Amino acid sequence: MSTFHFAEQEALATPKISAAEAETLARERYGVDGTAEELGSQQDANFRIVAPGGTFVLKVSNPAFTAEDLDAQDRAAAHVARHCGIRAPEPVPGIDGRTIQPAGETTVARLVTYIDGDPLGAARYLAPPVVAALGELAGRTSAALATFEGPLPRRELQWDLRHAHEVVAKLAEFVTVPGGPDAARRAADAAATALVPVAGRLPVQAVHGDLTADNVIAAPGDDGRPNPVGIIDFGDLTHSWAIAELAVTCSALLPDAGTDLSAVLPAIRAFGRVRPVSDDELTALWPLVVLRAASLMVSGRHQASIDRTNAYAAANLEREWRIFAAATSIPLAVGTELVRSAVRPATPRPAAVGAPIVTGHAAVLDWSVTSPLLHNGRFLGEDAESRPPSGLSFVPYLQARLTRTRLDSPVAPATTGLGAELLSETPFEIRAPWPGTVEVHDDAVALRGTETLWLTGSLQDVATGTVTTGDVLGRTTSVRVQVGRLGERPPFFVTPAMAEAWARVCPDPTPLVAPGGHEPAADDLLARRDQAFAPVQEHYYAEPPRIERGWRRHLFDIGGRSYLDMVNNVSILGHGHPRLAEAIERQWRLLNTNSRFHYRAVVEFSERLAALLPAPLDTVFLVNSGTEAVDLALRLAWANTGRRDVLTVREAYHGWSDATDAVSTSVADNPHALTTRPAWVHPLAAPNTYRGRYRGADAHRYADDAVAQVDRMAALGRPPAAFLAEPFYGNAGGMALPDGYLAAVYAAVRRAGGLCVADEVQVGYGRLGEHFWGFEQQGVVPDVVTVAKAMGNGHPLGAVITSRAIAEGYREQGYFFSSAGGSPVSCVAGLTVLDVLRDEDLQRNALLVGAQLRGRLLDLADRHPLIGAVHGMGLYLGVELVRDRETLEPATAETAAICERLRELGVIMQPTSDRLCVLKVKPPLGLTAAEAAFFVDALDHVLTEGW
Repeated sequence: MSTFHFAEQEALATPKISAAEAETLARERYGVDGTAEELGSQQDANFRIVAPGGTFVLKVSNPAFTAEDLDAQDRAAAHVARHCGIRAPEPVPGIDGRTIQPAGETTVARLVTYIDGDPLGAARYLAPPVVAALGELAGRTSAALATFEGPLPRRELQWDLRHAHEVVAKLAEFVTVPGGPDAARRAADAAATALVPVAGRLPVQAVHGDLTADNVIAAPGDDGRPNPVGIIDFGDLTHSWAIAELAVTCSALLPDAGTDLSAVLPAIRAFGRVRPVSDDELTALWPLVVLRAASLMVSGRHQASIDRTNAYAAANLEREWRIFAAATSIPLAVGTELVRSAVRPATPRPAAVGAPIVTGHAAVLDWSVTSPLLHNGRFLGEDAESRPPSGLSFVPYLQARLTRTRLDSPVAPATTGLGAELLSETPFEIRAPWPGTVEVHDDAVALRGTETLWLTGSLQDVATGTVTTGDVLGRTTSVRVQVGRLGERPPFFVTPAMAEAWARVCPDPTPLVAPGGHEPAADDLLARRDQAFAPVQEHYYAEPPRIERGWRRHLFDIGGRSYLDMVNNVSILGHGHPRLAEAIERQWRLLNTNSRFHYRAVVEFSERLAALLPAPLDTVFLVNSGTEAVDLALRLAWANTGRRDVLTVREAYHGWSDATDAVSTSVADNPHALTTRPAWVHPLAAPNTYRGRYRGADAHRYADDAVAQVDRMAALGRPPAAFLAEPFYGNAGGMALPDGYLAAVYAAVRRAGGLCVADEVQVGYGRLGEHFWGFEQQGVVPDVVTVAKAMGNGHPLGAVITSRAIAEGYREQGYFFSSAGGSPVSCVAGLTVLDVLRDEDLQRNALLVGAQLRGRLLDLADRHPLIGAVHGMGLYLGVELVRDRETLEPATAETAAICERLRELGVIMQPTSDRLCVLKVKPPLGLTAAEAAFFVDALDHVLTEGW
């Protein structure tokens, strides 16, 4: 016999008890003398009791529930805690030894231990790993409760999803949101119907019944993200379908998913790893999500109407509506396919079967991310999709269109077409692929037959009534063609994340448009990369987007999602610059060979480079990378001095060759850097004025120590051949060296007969705004300058610029040659970069936009304690993140997580420094003020909402 049946209760208003009464109850019944603070609850009265002996929760139960119900909840909580290795509330014995105490004539109370932390639901953003952790916890809880033994009173709760359809039917009249009661009833009816084939086969067991983010207690992990540490509120414990546990968890994740319901998939995958999901349960899962959403919404509206003083119930109404709106925003079949894809292998996409709808051959029209038709930013024009092809063409099914991208958007746009689009300069006929009935809608024509053909566009001479195969349906110059298996009309564009799920109810119409034609191929490119490309060549991000195009300051993945590139200092002009592309193509068609031949480009480029530097730096070597440039600079020093020892600076990276790796001291690039340097390498202390040994007024002591080191080496008969350093401390986070540092060290090294090498590979070429070269900021002139990266805007190009005398010194080591460094194509690339830097005034832009950007980042630092400092100048900035501004403990894990979150919001960002706690801000120099603002706003959002 049931101890409670929701249908027999007209109302379950919360017990009326004040905080003062709760304090009295805790003191008199449990001997706990503390201060009470009311906690929210749908149907019970809960209070946090803070007492000298600890913190507790006093739970005064609704009169509808018995002491036996509460005892079962306590036993289940203990069972789950033991089996899941997680904390759960433990009942506290009263003064008389009983855990359950009377709390008036009709209610009882319990005092349970309080779990420190915050509800996971208090987090304003749940990252995919956190969503997965919640799903895993739901799976472990379900597995544990499958073995729960002992009496469990039979309760027919309204939260038992076996009764959700009945709950909605009973309470839908209280719904006042868009669609009203009918919307709730229609959704519940459809979901209940979908459950009929499998309901009798679904396993039944004890379930928590309310395993949502609000009932999971979390504590910050090492990366600052909330990690589940406890489960609370077993008040909905009952026997029900086991898969209902996951349905409840998934529904709770929907309010913040927006249009991308794939946000729930990490939870489903994680649940399935610890508690396998059967095919029947997969079929039931999304209908149960909808039933949970509908019953939650109607119950919330009902509770608020009969318990108007319940602030907790009232506060949840808007969130419950968003859950319902999200759950019902897609057809049940699409939701079912979405969740199936999380734990099952992909299945072949369905294709339409019928006669061709057009006469003649239709060519493929490519509007994808890689389309040559969309070069030079044509995809951003308002007419990007309106230029008709010369003949009959079609845009393929499931093609993600770059023409549908949105720049500087925090959400992924709907770029993927669930059909094909036919276009032609001249009108063409559309014919019926099967017999059926024609329906005319506002902007579409539907042919209802074995499946539904949807034609969207300006059709003329539209047929009416019944037609047969091959009959003319209309004439047009442009039409979107879809095949639907549902009654309602599907959207034409969806996000790439949702496209495969929608494809199951929108079969491929290509056989009707171009029989034997285009078929998009699935391709696990990342797995292929891991097989063929040495994994030590790592990629950005845990799940990297596949980037296939760049334009100006943006990168685009294969789904048409745009990302603001704030880290790519190689592409100093931006991506896809037409002048550079045209110049390289033109030269390649003319000549590309090596610099031992005589041609104009190598002369002109060398002259232009030398003219950018002060005397006596007038002689140029051309190579193809920064590694080669620094390696050659070292060889010049060795050849000119006859010595081997080199002074370098800690936390620096200079390349991967044997020599450049030897002088690289960054432990971020090589964890063993400091313990594996050869004896000829002498690292100096990092002149880090933010967290180093000397700060503020003492910063000059870095130079004093370096000079002393040079003097000691000279006294020992091992004076340095060279001092190598970035003139602006790039790899450490984009910070300026202490004033006078290079002047002092350069003077000491030269006194000892050594050469001073400025590594400008990262910081040079106008990035600093005020200065073209980093060494100018220090007021010095090096003996040798190395440069690369920005020189070719991504084309492999590097240079060493020095004096004629030092260059001639290389002859002691023989002949120098670099196959690609001075090639005609490389030189033309380098010349064009210099032309564009000048003509577009990009150094000045770096100065102006960089100053605005730095100012806004400093404003963020005033509001977000995680920002310890903003380093740098121009468009070479570093945002250093720390856990404590006093100890400067680096926020390494947080920085990595923040970069992942920024990627989700449409910004490419990566960490730098030996502690990997600095956001390296090194965008193309054409960055606009609006783009800089988008980055800062995104960072502000992440630091405010969480990561």
